Amino acid sequence: MEVILIENVEKLGSRGQIVKVADGYARNYLLPKKMAVAATTQGRKWVEQRRLKFLKLEAKEKAEAEELAQHMNGVAVAFTRKVGEHGNLFGSVTAIDIAEKLASQGYSTDRRKIQLNSPLKVLGEYDVPIRLHREVTATIKVKVEPEGGVQVAPAAQTSTQVPAEVPASAESPSPSPAPESPGS
Repeated sequence: MEVILIENVEKLGSRGQIVKVADGYARNYLLPKKMAVAATTQGRKWVEQRRLKFLKLEAKEKAEAEELAQHMNGVAVAFTRKVGEHGNLFGSVTAIDIAEKLASQGYSTDRRKIQLNSPLKVLGEYDVPIRLHREVTATIKVKVEPEGGVQVAPAAQTSTQVPAEVPASAESPSPSPAPESPGS
């Protein structure tokens, strides 16, 4: 079935585009939610009349997204979570958590716009992209810290990880104390 999109639909098309979709997708989703109209001669005429309005609306949305991106690029949010001995979180920081924290700072954004491939499960700082518009993306800093201000010693983290990856004798030519290498 051919339909004319009235709204931008992710991974399908933009306003005013004629696209071919499955009949059920059109009848059960696009048409009831008023995201598209049937591609009849009457529908085509209606869209041609609205094309200029669609272009103005698209330009306005893009300009607003660019302005918001300029403000959001310097934003940083911090989370405190319970952690294990190696810096792994008990739980995670998700897109919903980030959206709530941004809302508390005055930036309302939909959690689906936060481009987080998987929840954050390790302490550290992350650059997280937020897709404000098809062509506009802002990047914020997300810092995950241990709860209670207790720092997991980075030296302890690296010393426990280095022997597993690289033997202590290959790491440095100088003699190292025996307790650092496990199994000695």
